This record gives sequence, structure tokens and C-alpha cells, in this order.
Amino acid sequence: MHQHVAIVLNTSWNVYNFRLNLLKKLQENGYKITVISPKDEYSIKLKNEGFNYIDLKMDNDGTNIIQELKLILHLFKIYKTVNPDIILQYTIKPNIYGTLVASLLKIPVVNNISGLGTIFLKDKMVYKFARLLYKFILRFPKKVFFQNRYDHERFLKQKLVKAENSETIPGSGIDTTRFSPIKNSIKNRSEFTFLMIARLIKDKGLIEYIEAIRVVKQNYPFIKFQLIGSLYIGNPTAITEKELNSWIDEGLIEYLGVSDNMEKVISKVDCVVLPSYREGLSRVLLEAASMEKPIITTDVPGCKDVVDDGINGYLCEVQNSEDLAKKMIKMFSLSLEKREEMGIKSREKVIAEFNEDILINKYLETIKNVFALKI
Repeated sequence: MHQHVAIVLNTSWNVYNFRLNLLKKLQENGYKITVISPKDEYSIKLKNEGFNYIDLKMDNDGTNIIQELKLILHLFKIYKTVNPDIILQYTIKPNIYGTLVASLLKIPVVNNISGLGTIFLKDKMVYKFARLLYKFILRFPKKVFFQNRYDHERFLKQKLVKAENSETIPGSGIDTTRFSPIKNSIKNRSEFTFLMIARLIKDKGLIEYIEAIRVVKQNYPFIKFQLIGSLYIGNPTAITEKELNSWIDEGLIEYLGVSDNMEKVISKVDCVVLPSYREGLSRVLLEAASMEKPIITTDVPGCKDVVDDGINGYLCEVQNSEDLAKKMIKMFSLSLEKREEMGIKSREKVIAEFNEDILINKYLETIKNVFALKI
């Protein structure tokens, strides 16, 4: 009988775009796979890949206590019915609620802390409560993975996890074959283009990006600035559609909406920018670096991991639009040869430190160890 692995995330889109190769590799190794995530247009694609799929009724940003209790009960019913041998959990609510439920059902779990997010950036009562929940819950997983060493060290220092069952891994890993450089995509261009890819929330540094654009355009009005990402109305720091439209009308940005073909989008720009306040480990920066793009990002955990300052890009101060503008002008002022050299260094760094195979092998090893303990 095949050993049964369930994976739980906050969107089917996330599973399909970031975890698909991991699931395929598990499937190749003989594991039965069940995906548990909220239903969206990617759910059917997961079914078509041969995975079992169960719709998870979850409001990612909800804080209503009644709804949260209903989610815990919903997870209990799903986990009890599916009864997997092990559960891989990602994002805050699956990590907290799913671990609680799995511990009651005596199902081993492996958690992935993809980033500290708003609950560690803000000081509201609801976020303080979430941090307390983390402290209680993280006693139960067989393994807790962190996507950068700063978050891992913080959890260790606050005694939220134990060193013996926690580890830092290279983010969600990058398929360097899929995200490979498209040669000569820049040389024939007549303009210079910066691109920011992020959910449209203030914590991603979006306001700083806009303010920096205003500074740069005073002397370089011909430089193009693009933005790609979805509105995220449920988030407390979300940008409104009215704000977004005002930036477009002002001529500051070219808004590209969302895309399923990030390789094509990234290939057409000169530099990728992410002035985020903090990340687990920025996926978009890894994708851009893998495609030999130079990067400008903030000197914070989850961002600075991808950039060696002055080697494959530039680091700027967090929440400092003036410094961001300086770094963008500095990048634009480089010769084409120097930017290409930075891009080559970006890809070399990704292949050496963040290749998807590293992460997949770590999960395979962990799952085998958990099953060995059950025998």
C-alpha cells in the first residue's frame, strides 16, 4: 500500500506554481498525494496532474473567531477522513490550525514557515495572540522548515522551536531550467525598464517604489517602471484600486495585472525591484536572478539573502524611497556589460544556493525519516 502524503496551503495557485515539482517527485517515489487547498482555477490542474484534491474552505485574512473555529472543525473533518500518513503544511493558518488538528489525530506533520508576515510586523492584539499560538503549536511538528536563517534564529531565540527539529532550507526552491535566461532580450531595446512583482500591499514596499519613481523621473522621464501583482483587499495594508489607478493616470507606472508566464515578463525588463519590509525568501527575486537579471531590494531578511551587494545587484535601506531612487539611478547608470555581468552572478548564486533540487531532496529525506520512526 502506498504511503499517503497530504499537502495543505492557502491557495491552489500556490501549490501549482511553487510546489508542483516537489509533488511530482514524491509521486515518482511511490507516494500517494492529496492536495488540500481553497478552490480556484488551478485546482482542476492539480487533479489533471493525478493528485487527489480536496477543497479547503478558508478565508486567508479572516480574524472572526467564529469563522476560525469553523475552519478548525473543517480541517479536523478533512484530516480524519483523508487520514494521511504525513501532512506537509505551509502558510500561517495551516501551520497553526492544521498542526493542532493533526496532533489530536496523531498524524505527523512537517511545517514550512515561509515568512513572519504581518503577525510579526504589527503589534495588534490579534497578532500577539497568533504569536502565542505559534509558541504552543510548534511543539508538535516532526520538522519545521524556515526559508531564511534570520526567521529561524528568531524562533530559536524566542524558544518557539527546538534546534533538533528545525532547519533552514532555500525558500521554495527554483526550477532553474524553467527560469533560465533568454539571450538578447535586452540588447535591442531602446528604453530602460524596472519591474516590481508583488501583491499590492504596503508591506511589500509599494509606496516606497512609487515615491522613488517620482524622484527618478525628475531627471530621467524616459525610464519605464512596471508593476505586476494582484490587489489584495483583505490585507490590512492593501493598496486600493483607486490608489493604483491614480498612479497609472499620473504616468508613474505601467500596470501589467497578473500573469501565469512570469518568465516572459521578466525577460523583457532590465532590472527587478522589490523594496519589501521583510520576506520568508522572495520567490520573485529568485526567479529574476535565475533569469540573469540584476536586482535591487531591501537590506532585510528574505530579500538580502538573494543579493550580494554590488555583485549581482544593490541593497537599499528599508522604507527609504530616497535610497531606493539612488540605487535605481545607480543601476541605470551602469554599462550594459556590467549589468549583464551582474545578471550572470545572479544565476550562479541561485544555482549554487537555491536550486529546487536541494529543497526536494530535503523533503524526501525528512519524509523517509518520519516514516522510519513510525515503523
